[in-house]
Amino acid sequence: MYKSFTEMPIWQKAHELSINVFQLTVNLPRCEDFGLTSQIRRSANSVSANIAEGFGRRTFKDKINFYIIARGSSFETQNHLIYGTKVGYFNADVTSELNKEYTDLIFEINKLLKTLKSKT
Repeated sequence: MYKSFTEMPIWQKAHELSINVFQLTVNLPRCEDFGLTSQIRRSANSVSANIAEGFGRRTFKDKINFYIIARGSSFETQNHLIYGTKVGYFNADVTSELNKEYTDLIFEINKLLKTLKSKT
C-alpha cells in the first residue's frame, strides 16, 4: 500500500509526461498562449492531478471517478498532440512517442480501474 500518491508508478508516469508536454510547448507561438499551449498543458497536468485526488479519496466509487477523469484527460492530451503535429507545431517523431506513452498510461489506468471496480 502506498503512503503517498507520489509513490504510485502510475502517478509518476503521468507527472513525467506532463513535464514532457510542458517542455514540448515552450516554443509555441505567443498567439497560442490561450489556445493550444494552455489546453494541452492543462489536460496533461490534469492526468496526474486527478490520480493524486483519486488517491486521497476514501471510497472506491470516488477513487474510480477521479481515475476515469484522468483517463479522459489522457485522451484529450493525445488529441492535442495530434492537432499540434498536423498544424506543424510539433515534430511527428516526438509526438508519436508521447502518444505511445499516453496509450501505455491509459492501459495502466484501465488496469487500476478494473481492480477497483472488482472491489465495489
